[in-house]
Amino acid sequence: MSDSKKKTSAPSSIITRRSALKGLAATGAAAAAAQVAPGAVRYVQAQTSEPLKLGFQVHRTGIGAAYGRWYERVVNACVAEINANGGIAGRQIEIVAEDDGTDPKRGAEMVEKFATQHGVDIAFGTLFSHVVMGSAPRAGELKLPYYVVSEGYHVASGALNRYTFQPGITDVRSQVMSMAPWVAGNLGKKVTMIYPDYAFGHDHRDYFSEAMKKQGGEIVELIPIPPTETSYTKYFPKIPSSTEVLYHVMVGPGVLTFVKELGEHFGSNRPELFGFIDSLEAVPLASPGLEFLEGTYFWEGYPRYAQADQTPYDKHYRQAVGVNDDGASVNDPKDISTYSHMFGCWETLYTIKQAVEASGYKGPKDKAALVEATEAITDIPWSNQHPQGDKVFNGKMHQVFGHQNISQVANATLDVVHRTSIEDGMYENDTDYTKMPL
Repeated sequence: MSDSKKKTSAPSSIITRRSALKGLAATGAAAAAAQVAPGAVRYVQAQTSEPLKLGFQVHRTGIGAAYGRWYERVVNACVAEINANGGIAGRQIEIVAEDDGTDPKRGAEMVEKFATQHGVDIAFGTLFSHVVMGSAPRAGELKLPYYVVSEGYHVASGALNRYTFQPGITDVRSQVMSMAPWVAGNLGKKVTMIYPDYAFGHDHRDYFSEAMKKQGGEIVELIPIPPTETSYTKYFPKIPSSTEVLYHVMVGPGVLTFVKELGEHFGSNRPELFGFIDSLEAVPLASPGLEFLEGTYFWEGYPRYAQADQTPYDKHYRQAVGVNDDGASVNDPKDISTYSHMFGCWETLYTIKQAVEASGYKGPKDKAALVEATEAITDIPWSNQHPQGDKVFNGKMHQVFGHQNISQVANATLDVVHRTSIEDGMYENDTDYTKMPL
């Protein structure tokens, strides 16, 4: 069977995580790696401590609302599971959620509010990269540990600060460089890119262009689109006839319109299509007008459809967050999840749990220890806590590295045809947040 038709099976054994901190108790390490399920035995420590307050910066409104709704659903499910199993270091989690409107200025205001009004221990949750860039500097100034669930290269680039981490989801640079060899080898080398005109899209533009050049390919046209655009037909005539692969990544409320208009423009005479699932997150593949996507390819961080070799970790996660095997709400099959992104909230919360317990965090005076404990994390096992796959965290860059999936549309579902290795997406740079003062 060719690589393009292989599917990935769960590993026969889970990678053992190296010690997060010298002196971490064996019981703490075992708890971090254990497979936790609802109803499991609680920690012996009585639930008498003050709650651990986590500020959840959520996109309830604005162009990120579809993502924010599912991020919030995952957070609530994960917190319920953690609390049912003893909380974090014997403390129950209390979520303080604030809507940032998917707006950078408002995001910074929410971070300030978390620190000065709500007195949270930790903030987390931000997705859209321009909001991260607007919010993270304030978190650094306030010395508020800030765990983002985005995909931009902003964290690993060194542009932010020691208090900002991205430990639950990979970044665009890693994603595109790991997949470029497969795209060049299977679809074509002359690429036109359509992307949103802000930081997230610029990362795609810069790093996929670089990765394709290394594969002997070229970018024949770059087409940036304002993130608030609602009609796209005027952009499609800019696509050169020499295009072999049309690379598209769109986000926001207009994604269904974008994909439909793309089909109307090309009809059956189209180049190969390789899209980031962002163009179809929260959108049913069986929607009228999307028939032309049959046979095309998408990047998926986490496959929306349960695969034939589904892991027990994926089964556990789907059940916990209320998502069926098609990636839709169990209560409404028309309510499609943002499956390739929202897992980052689940995994980030479990990383926070691991770091808090390793650091012995009890209050604000222990924030430096919490930062150092997070930086000390290395190998992350494939588990109920990390259902998307095993990962490696780089404490200097504050960025996690993991597997990516390339899926093909087949009968209005998505079948994984290639899964990258962690090494495929690893890169080096000069970022070392550990040298910054705390």
